[in-house]
Amino acid sequence: MNPADLAAHAHQVLQEADIAELPNRYRGKVRDNYDLADGRRILITTDRISAFDRALAAIPFKGAVLTRTARFWFERTADICPNHVLAYPDPNVVVAKRLDILPVEVVVRGYLAGTTSTSILTRYRAGERTMYGHSFPDGMRPNERLPRPIITPTTKAFDGGHDEPLTEAEILETGLLTAEQWRTVSEAALALFARGQALAAERGLILADTKYEFGTDADGRIVLADEIHTPDSSRYWFAASYPERLAAGTAPESFDKDFVRNWVVARCDPYRDPIPEIPPEVVLETAAVYIGAYERITGERFVLPDPAEVPLERVRRNLAAAGLLGART
Repeated sequence: MNPADLAAHAHQVLQEADIAELPNRYRGKVRDNYDLADGRRILITTDRISAFDRALAAIPFKGAVLTRTARFWFERTADICPNHVLAYPDPNVVVAKRLDILPVEVVVRGYLAGTTSTSILTRYRAGERTMYGHSFPDGMRPNERLPRPIITPTTKAFDGGHDEPLTEAEILETGLLTAEQWRTVSEAALALFARGQALAAERGLILADTKYEFGTDADGRIVLADEIHTPDSSRYWFAASYPERLAAGTAPESFDKDFVRNWVVARCDPYRDPIPEIPPEVVLETAAVYIGAYERITGERFVLPDPAEVPLERVRRNLAAAGLLGART
């Protein structure tokens, strides 16, 4: 989609989803969550974009893209691992089982890539050759494919905290997960990643890496939570241009949130400096990137709403129609 086509929709952002009639609000980096007394959780994905442990901007339709992309993948991976989804009452909303989220975020990487402080490429460039319990040889090129996908777990940071690298040994020694839990989530994560890579390849894409969050339900079952294989949780590259760009030493052509990360990194140290305001034209270009990602991944067209539609009013209307607005039991 051309960014110019989005100019009439620049105002249609869901910056906050503060709904007083819903109980037990928890505001995450991107989602506003409400816990109902009957064990359900309402997750409203806003248009906030978060990176470097900060909210950077609000991107029109980003929340709907994430919700709909995750739905595409949840429906195609339910045979591998059960997920938390109960219903989709709105393009930005998931009604889900409330889980006890496991304190380990499971990151699967197929390539030597990344821009954050916990990425293996950042650490490799800093001279590290043993990371997350894995050894890496000298002489690897940025964005080179690994011999096999690996898991690089981190702590699951709550309340906006910073994720910290972990090894399997540390996870088990500190009791973050039991041996059985670790076996279950690691096997599920690698299987989910393999499915994701295979389906992405059919679309001419490379799924380079991704993160998964798991929780336990009331019966103690491990369940996939949050989102799966979205442009926020995953790094996608275009397969056709990857070999040439790898040979030239240039960054692969991508359409994930590295688009915004790279814009910020080119202008400041995002972990130390104030983040410059992202210009309106970059916001619209980012919106086009997200919509294009959705359409490429799913093969479905993203239909823009009437410019007069107010996202929060639509969310409230759809929650009410689903009997959820003011629900407490």
